[in-house]
Parts: sequence; structure tokens; C-alpha cells
Amino acid sequence: MNLDSRGIPGVSVVTTGFTDAVNTQSAAMGFEPAIVYVAHPIQNRTADELDRLADAAIESALGLLTSRD
Repeated sequence: MNLDSRGIPGVSVVTTGFTDAVNTQSAAMGFEPAIVYVAHPIQNRTADELDRLADAAIESALGLLTSRD
């Protein structure tokens, strides 16, 4: 939020296990963050599995970064 308020685009990468928490906090703050969700959980994943998650999320993240006002 701090970056967005200064005109610096940002994207949060959040696991799907935290969808409700993100929605609740966003509503409480009156802020609609740019978010890319990845599969939950990420702990105990191998480096290759994390690479695949990142590869799957990168286009969405870049799209959000370049399309936000």
C-alpha cells in the first residue's frame, strides 16, 4: 500500500490459503491491492516446484504491474 500511495506499482504474491485474510484486510483498509495468488502451501516445496509456481505467476504479476494507474 505504501508503494502504491507513492505512485510505485506493486504486486503481492499470496498463497490461496490466505484469500480470506487478504479480502478482510483490504476491505478494512479501503484498498484494493494487486494480488497474484499461487497454490497453497509453499512451505516444504522443492526449488523446482517453487520455480514452476513462479513461472506460472509471472505473467499475471507483470500484467498487474504494467496496467495499474
